[in-house]
Amino acid sequence: MGFLDALLGRSKPVEPDLERLFALPNAAVTLEAAAGFTPTGLGSVCFRAAEGGAFARLQSDLRELLDAGGGPRVEVSTDGYGYTWMLSRHAPDELPALVTDLHAVNSTLEANGFGPHLLCSLAGFRDPGGRRLALIYLYKRGTFYPFAPLPGEKRDNALELQVRGAVAADLPVEQDLGRWFPVWGAPGL
Repeated sequence: MGFLDALLGRSKPVEPDLERLFALPNAAVTLEAAAGFTPTGLGSVCFRAAEGGAFARLQSDLRELLDAGGGPRVEVSTDGYGYTWMLSRHAPDELPALVTDLHAVNSTLEANGFGPHLLCSLAGFRDPGGRRLALIYLYKRGTFYPFAPLPGEKRDNALELQVRGAVAADLPVEQDLGRWFPVWGAPGL
């Protein structure tokens, strides 16, 4: 960053650090102890699909990779905003394997020049009372935030703040609450 950038208040964008995804299993232990939430075994990656055969082949290769091993098939869907969601399913006690899938999708897209198309990744959680929660990784920020949906496209803000406090020692939490975007109906939630 140069002198003029510092003078004008510009800052360098944060570099994504996909290795941070591997902190999710530790955060899950903390989350269960602090708030009673356990992994659902569902997680997804959200990205803007690119036009062209190269991206279509890459997406097909990713599905093949994640479907290997005879496990549950990967589901691909498109939301109302045109973003593609790739959902991976595992047993609830296989959070490390789920995180490996999420990392594989992110790193493959990044390695093939489609990093700017990545939006976020999420891992789903549920408490004994049935409340849902997601820990969402913002690719372009390299940070996480909690999202706790309620019926009627409302959010449980108090729970989100409680979870932020609980996992802050395990995950880099997004400090700008304005970037805690709702992901209504996201696969894996």
